[in-house]
Amino acid sequence: MPNSRPTPFRLADSVASDIETRILEGSLKPGDRLPSERTMALEMGVSRPSLREAMQKLVSKGLLTTRHGGGTYVTDQLDAQFVDPWTDMLKGNPLLHRDLLEFRQMLESQAASLAADRATDADISRLDVVYAALEASYEQDDLAHCINADVAFHQAVAEASHNVLIGHLTASLMRVIHGHVSKNLEHLHARPHRWQQLRSQHHAIWQAIREHKPQEATLAASQHIEFVRQGIEDKARDEERRSSALRRLGETTP
Repeated sequence: MPNSRPTPFRLADSVASDIETRILEGSLKPGDRLPSERTMALEMGVSRPSLREAMQKLVSKGLLTTRHGGGTYVTDQLDAQFVDPWTDMLKGNPLLHRDLLEFRQMLESQAASLAADRATDADISRLDVVYAALEASYEQDDLAHCINADVAFHQAVAEASHNVLIGHLTASLMRVIHGHVSKNLEHLHARPHRWQQLRSQHHAIWQAIREHKPQEATLAASQHIEFVRQGIEDKARDEERRSSALRRLGETTP
């Protein structure tokens, strides 16, 4: 009877494909350190030489990188090539913020719709955990925690869409606008009524996905980003009024 066991070369290809899939689906994220060679070999049921060959293939493709002092990491260069230029351009071109919000509205509405349609029980369980953390930050009135939990919630929705590009684009987009999100949440936090509106919007998105209602999820996500856009405009208007008042004060002060 012929031996059907894969050759070491084919086995290495299979292992490389498995690790690449984990990177694409977001199980392994940019900057994550891979477990030790021994641990991964045992987990995947392969020999260490086959695993080593597979990882070298992914290093050659630019998906993994080795660092001085030991360890193999998921590269963060793919995100950096997107994030760094856009971060710089946003600083110098305020009008890009409008375009960015339009894109975010399209992306997150579609992500919510797909998540409501495709989310598995495991996705829902993870979303429940992330949403509970977000709710806890509201209950504790912990703004710093809320900022991180807000980003984590939207990323969990994106990954529940089971669309690789949506997952990665959302992660990259959140890195681009993290400072922007922080300032907007600070602005809303100072206005209790609008802060509670924000809380309700996250609940609506979470509930629509849990109940597998794509249309409701789309609407909830779209309304959320529209609310964010309005908050940013209100913040800019308040800052302009404050600056104008200070200029007038300077003109009248002897």
